[in-house]
This record gives sequence, structure tokens and C-alpha cells, in this order.
Amino acid sequence: MYQPGLNDLEAVLAISRRSSFRTAAVDLGMSTTALSNAIGKLERELGVRLFNRTTRSVSLTDAGRRFVDQIGPPLQDIRDAMNGVRSQQAIPSGTLRINTFATAAREILSPLVLAFLRTHPQVHVDLVTEGRLVDIVAEGFDLGVRSADLVPSDMIAIPLGPPQRYAVVGSRDYFDVHDRPRVPPDLAGHKCIRVRLPNGALYRWALRKGDQSAQIDVEGPITLDEASLARTAVLEGIGLGFFIEANVRADIEAGTLIRVLEDWTPPLAPLALYYPGRRNPSAALKTFIGMARELGRGSGPDALAPE
Repeated sequence: MYQPGLNDLEAVLAISRRSSFRTAAVDLGMSTTALSNAIGKLERELGVRLFNRTTRSVSLTDAGRRFVDQIGPPLQDIRDAMNGVRSQQAIPSGTLRINTFATAAREILSPLVLAFLRTHPQVHVDLVTEGRLVDIVAEGFDLGVRSADLVPSDMIAIPLGPPQRYAVVGSRDYFDVHDRPRVPPDLAGHKCIRVRLPNGALYRWALRKGDQSAQIDVEGPITLDEASLARTAVLEGIGLGFFIEANVRADIEAGTLIRVLEDWTPPLAPLALYYPGRRNPSAALKTFIGMARELGRGSGPDALAPE
């Protein structure tokens, strides 16, 4: 007789979190077909449908919602018990899941994540990048990385590197035919790369100097939702761009992009690694957190501070 296992129950929770079989399958390290077959088999055993499926969306049925509410807490207890055993390991192993956004991922990849993997090859790191701020506990992550001012108050946070800044930049070709803006209202006379946020809203460029602040709804020929695409457009001379400084620091230093309105982009909160205060963190999690603390103090390899 078929008996559902822990993997089947974790699969239900993953689909519930992601509202997508495809994305949940990636999280679980299996194919979408295998995941769909596993859920179908579980639904046949239970005699109820857990998910409403269409070509565009996946959602829990009423029975599925009750099922998820009931299995969630005991599965977390089982994870905690397993982590309690793993915390006694001499050699870190297992998987660490980290949620962050793309810019932060680039900042921490070499000095923290790859340095950790070189030292602890028995650990697998699953690094997920997305623009939205997620509940890392509810969505099955061990750690998150965001700006320190966005870290939830119930999380333990470790600052990483120096404060961040924004940068307004344009190419040399662009400034060959356009004056450089001196104050935020000057942006009204410039072509700018518009930015779409993960929630679909258009970002208004936030600038500040002392006690003066401005939110500019810029105009321009193109709207993008990914920093690397916006950088390409700016390098091609399409218009001015507004970036987290780390995304264009090398271009500014090389002289391929020219920074303007620098006095209107003061320091912001630094990046922070954060995690819930678990009673029995795994050896891998404890070791990773230790390396993050060293990096935050500036003593880790290739610390995040710019040269």
C-alpha cells in the first residue's frame, strides 16, 4: 500500500509557497513532471484534490489549505529535530537555502558564498534571487540578504560591508550632446531609463541632499526591470540610469560611465544577512553565519568594501 513520505509532504508545501509546479520543482531539485506525478499520486491516495490547476495558475483547494495548515507545524518540528542532530556534526554538510536580490547576490557571491564552499565542500548552497521581499521562514529559506533597513524586526541580522549608495550615471557619448544635470529638476530635460518594480509599479528616482529630498518620475524611451539590462542601455547612450552603486562602480572607475548628482545620493543602509533565531541550527548554518560575521567585521576574504 502506498504511504506518503516526507518528500511528498515537502512537495505540497513547496507548491503552496510558490503557487507554481515549475518553480517548486526547481526548489526541490526535481523535474516538473516528476513533481506533478508525485502530487497526483498523493491526491489519489487521499481521495481529494489539493490544488486547483489551470494553464496560468496553481492554487490550493479548501481541502489543500487545511492540509497545508495541519502538516506545516509538524514538518517544521521534524526539520528542527534534524537540524539539532546536524548541529552536532564535526563536518558541516547538507543544503543552505539563501534568498536575496540580484545585486546583493553579486556582492556576496565571491567573498562569502564561494569562499564558504571552498572550505566546506560537503555543503550545497541554493541561492535564489528575486526582487520581492519574502518571508524566508514561510518559504523554506535558511537565510536572507537585504538592505539592513528592510530586515524584519524578529530576525537576527549581520551587517555585511559598508553602507550602499545609489548612483545616477550616463555614458560619455550621451554627455557629448547633453548638459550634465546639477539638481534633480534638471532630469526633466533628460532621457532616462525607467525602472519597473517587482510589484509592477514604476520607480520614482529618490534623491536627497541634507534636509532636501526629491522623488522624480523620470521620462525616457524604455522601461526595464533588471539592472544589467538598464546598464547596457545606459552604456549604449540611450539615457541616464539610476543604479545601486555596486552595479556600475567598475564602469565609473573605468570612465565609461560618468556619475552626476553625486551630492544627491547619500549613503544608505548596508547589506545584511539575516536569519531566525533557531534553537538548533545545523553545523553548516552556524559555520556560514560565523564567516558572515567575519566578513562584516572586514576581516573575511575579499571583504565587500570597495577598493
